[in-house]
Amino acid sequence: MDRRLAAVLVCLSVVVAGCGAVGSSPEPDRSVVDRSADDRLGVESGVTANASLDVTTTDGLDRWELAAVVDRTMARVELLRGLEFVESVDLRVVSRSEFRNGGRFGGDSPTHDQLRAQVHEATFLLGEDQRVADAYDRLYGDRVAGYYDATADEIVVVADRVDTRTLAHELVHALQDQHFGARPVDERDARAAVTGLREGDARYVDTLYDERCETEWSCLRAPDDNDAAGDYDRELFAMLYQPYADGAQFVHELRQRGGWDAVDAAYADPPTTTEQTIHPDAYPDETAVSVEMTDRSDGEWHPVVGAENETLGELGAYVTVLASGAVDTEHHTTADGPYSPRNYSHPATAGWAGDTFIPYTDGDRAGYVWKLRWDSSVDARAFAAAYRDGLGRQGAQSVDNDTYVIPEGPFADAFRIERDGDTVVVTNAPTVSDLGEIRPTD
Repeated sequence: MDRRLAAVLVCLSVVVAGCGAVGSSPEPDRSVVDRSADDRLGVESGVTANASLDVTTTDGLDRWELAAVVDRTMARVELLRGLEFVESVDLRVVSRSEFRNGGRFGGDSPTHDQLRAQVHEATFLLGEDQRVADAYDRLYGDRVAGYYDATADEIVVVADRVDTRTLAHELVHALQDQHFGARPVDERDARAAVTGLREGDARYVDTLYDERCETEWSCLRAPDDNDAAGDYDRELFAMLYQPYADGAQFVHELRQRGGWDAVDAAYADPPTTTEQTIHPDAYPDETAVSVEMTDRSDGEWHPVVGAENETLGELGAYVTVLASGAVDTEHHTTADGPYSPRNYSHPATAGWAGDTFIPYTDGDRAGYVWKLRWDSSVDARAFAAAYRDGLGRQGAQSVDNDTYVIPEGPFADAFRIERDGDTVVVTNAPTVSDLGEIRPTD
């Protein structure tokens, strides 16, 4: 794993924003600092971006050392991003055990948990034998250095790391909150697209920060973390990494179009689909088409109330064919631009135009219907072929021209894949007979 990906494993967003630097000392009292003194772009509390600080990380940072490091990093972020911090940013230090026990990765309700489980199963990320919250605990728990909590306007840092690049990343989130605020986004793909803007902005700036550290600035770094480069769920990580990889490239291309003003303007008119962050040329004009789907279920099966009409987006379609094995790993691990070390654009999914995903239940068991629209019948055919290929790689057996069964393993289920012109409908159920009850054929 290259250094950039290892850093992202450490810096993956948790629920509220992302990650930050850490120290093992008590939280500094920064409220006594007079920020009005010589406070201009590139200067924070009298500390300039190029200031030399007499601090070491071997014995941890005391409250004043940490405050000085934060002020210098804020000054550097201002210079790189071209925005002034409106107010100070608080820090809170927690232990690794406190972070693990924080319960960040569970769902909000049984309905939300059921939707998450079905989405992760439909995209071949997690089988029925895996809990979504447990999978995220394993991916995040020992690697995250912290996060920015927009509600409390503070950076929470985990006490076993000090790394000013990740602190710079989190400070960008604080800067976003102070200048642009945040609007809640309910729909899954739109939320991932907005995350691409916000995380891409922070990732782009922390990359610029790292480049300055290599040539001009003295920077504190966390010790090498072998765990971050060790075993982890690569398919699940691929989905989570997209807003960072494509988001950073998206922000770079916006900046190329119109400077930081173009990036700032995107917060008022954010991307609405992951198609736009995967393909920056699609922003802002190419939007998703509406995909309507009428419930046709029969018997005991019915849609999960409160979880209807989710959209998985081009990212969901891509991760599906990647995780099922239909996309060559070498394709995915090829850089897709100077700021994106992973490629989320593939001929099988690049023609995505819109989709609707509805999870179903009969009270005990689960299924789903996923209807996808494509730019053309050729694009629809390409996705259907890749999807069937992925089913075969998961051990599926053909029952007839449209129906397949995976007889065993974490994704053991029945599947029906129907294509009509530019539309593909995937129906999933525990058995072939259940397919007909969830979505009867015409």
